[in-house]
Parts: sequence; structure tokens; C-alpha cells
Amino acid sequence: MRRKKIYKRVLLSLLIISLAGLIFLCLYKIERNIPDEIKILVDRDESFSFNMPIKGNIETEDIGVISVNDTKVPSNQINIDLNEPFTLKSSKTGRYNINLKLFGLFKFKSVSLDVIETVDLIPCGIPIGINVETDGILVLGNKRITGFDGLNYEPAHNKLKSGDYIIAINDKKVKYKEELIEAIQKSEGKDIKLTVRRGGEIINVIVTPAKTANGDYKIGTWIRDDTQGIGTLTFISTNGYFGALGHGITDIDTGQLMEIDEGNIYDADIMSIVKGKEGEPGELIGIIKQNEKNRIGSITDNTYQGIFGTVNHRYKMKEDFKPLKIGFKQEVKVGKAYIRCMVDGKLSDYEINIQKVDMSNSNQSKGLVIKITDERLLDLTGGIVQGMSGSPIIQDNKIIGAVTHVFIQDSTKGYGTFIENMVNKLE
Repeated sequence: MRRKKIYKRVLLSLLIISLAGLIFLCLYKIERNIPDEIKILVDRDESFSFNMPIKGNIETEDIGVISVNDTKVPSNQINIDLNEPFTLKSSKTGRYNINLKLFGLFKFKSVSLDVIETVDLIPCGIPIGINVETDGILVLGNKRITGFDGLNYEPAHNKLKSGDYIIAINDKKVKYKEELIEAIQKSEGKDIKLTVRRGGEIINVIVTPAKTANGDYKIGTWIRDDTQGIGTLTFISTNGYFGALGHGITDIDTGQLMEIDEGNIYDADIMSIVKGKEGEPGELIGIIKQNEKNRIGSITDNTYQGIFGTVNHRYKMKEDFKPLKIGFKQEVKVGKAYIRCMVDGKLSDYEINIQKVDMSNSNQSKGLVIKITDERLLDLTGGIVQGMSGSPIIQDNKIIGAVTHVFIQDSTKGYGTFIENMVNKLE
């Protein structure tokens, strides 16, 4: 009798665990398939098909502005059933909230509905040289130094941290690492005050430089004030703004997004290609034409979605660039698409296969999984290589995204970001 009770309890426990696991998986699937943000164009019907047991309502005080399934709803609580296909349209730009309820009963999440003006972008795909200066002197790390007396010193230990930005020395603003080095030498071993930006907070630290065996003074800190590289120009907007890379510029040593003061993009020539292979990503090796004649534009922002700025008049007026409409993530389909890039001196569109579309957009730089299928590009590069980040992705004659990363173990595959993530930075 006792064994039967134990047996029943075990079965009941397993049943409860199984049900809890099933509910968790269902909620996870719903969460992954319903994005936190939906973009639509003003005065254009956008179709959606989530096929999820969710109901929602749109809150708006603009009566009659938003229509569902081609029917204007004269209410500030517009109801939507996400278990059935539906269309949305708005006659006015703005940002609205869609409150979702599971089975129409339990509050689930809030989705932002962003209605924007029509955006035409010129997909580029050309290689660019990038040069940026940091907003302050970036601290990479600290090290021990051998002093004049033969002893080891760590002047910056527990005072400066990797990722700090030194912005002033003894209350004098500094921008370049040479200024810091000069101030340390002039200190002759006396205390110096460093003003540091750390995670948005401004702090002051006192550091005592140590005299080295050759008579120089040092604080034992690795620093950087600029960086350069090769990438791909994703698009130019018809009003003269650009977006590139599809991901931010991160420091190679700290792994952090670099806080930049200013920067420029230039024409670049690809000189050679290191083909990608299993375990080793390839690379485009090029020369940056860093002069005013070949300057394309100025960088104003370095973000997780790419670098952005303005192009000069020369690029605004290029006649061989043709604008395309943008495609939002709800329009992206698994299947054939193209990436545009210039790896052999000629701008070409290469066929790819979109294998996965992550509507949740939880990792904005990895919303798409793509595979290179065009034999021409595979012969040239082996797939996706470093320097191709930012190559625009085109489907159904719309620009829908940009290449961001390569799979280390399979260079024919990689990630892409939705173009709307980059457009967010232009609004």
C-alpha cells in the first residue's frame, strides 16, 4: 500500500514537472516569435501572421488613425487576434503600445508599434577604410614595471581599470596618448591627478609615476586613442546619411564598444583575400586611402547596430547607386536572397539562403542566419570573411539587412541584422 502511494506521488511529480516544462517551452516559443518592436510605414498595409494564442489591444488617443484588416476602429482600444492573420495600417506616424494577453486572459508582454515615414536606402556593399579617435584615452590594462632601484612597481593597480577613459590630467583636458605620456614625464615622479570616465561616471584618481631604469617615468598602463580597419558600407540614405558594419567597433583588447569622439570613412582597395576555412575566419586585406580626396564621410555614432554618419557631396551624387525600399522583419522570408559586396574589384550581388529568421530580435546583430550558396563568392572567399561585415542583404528587391558575423566552424554561414535595427539609428 505504501509503495503504491509513493509510486503515485512520483508519477504526479513527473506529470507536474512535464506540464511545467511544456508550458515553459510554449511560452519560450511565443516569446521568440513575437518581437518587442514592430515597425510599419505610414499609409501602407502591413500583413502579419503569428499563429499564436495571443490577443492584444492598441492604445491610442488618435481615433480612427489605425485600421485593422482594412477596417478603421473608432476606439482607443483596438483589438487584435494574433491567432489569425491580420493587417495593420496607420494614417499617422507615431509610437503606440500593443498590450498582449495569453489566451486573451493573462497579461503577457507589451510590444512597441512604431509608425514611420517611407525610407529609401541605397544599398552599397563597397569596402571602406575606417578611422576613429576615442573620446578620451582608452585604458587597455595595467602591468608591472621595473623601477630605477630594480624593484617592481604597479602605480595604476586598483586605480585604473580596463575600459576606463582618461579625459584630463591635473584638470587639463587631454585627447591624445602623447599628451598623457608627456605629462607623466614632466611629473618627475610626483603625484598626478587623472580624471577618468568609467561606465558613464566621472571619477578622479591619484597616481604616482615610477622612475624606470632608463630614467623615464611610467604608470604601467597600456593605452589607445584611435583605431583603424576595413569594413563594408551598408547603405546611404537619400538625404545623405550612411550606415555601415551592422555591428559596433569594439576594442580588440577590452572587447568593449569604443566610445568615439570623431572619425571618418575612406575609399579602400582590397589587395588580397585570406579564404575562410573551418576554425579560421578569413579576411579581406586592403589599403585605406586616408586622404581628403578619398574621404567618403564623417562618423558621428558608434553603436551596437553599426557606425553612422554623413556622406560628403561626392557620394550623395553618385548616379550608379539606385535606392531601394526597406523590408521590415515581418517581410523577411526563409529562402533565396542576395548580398552585395565588392571583393574582386567589381560590385556584385551574390546568392545566399536565409536559413533562419528570429522575429524576437533578442540579439539585434544576429536576427538572421544566412548561408552563402553562390559558387563565385565561395571560390573567391570561402564564404563570409572579416571585412565583409555590413554587406547589404537584399530580398524581393528590398534591402532587408546586413551581414554581421561569420560562423567560426563554417565560413559559408553567418549572421545578419535586420535593416530596421540600423534604420532606428537614423530616426
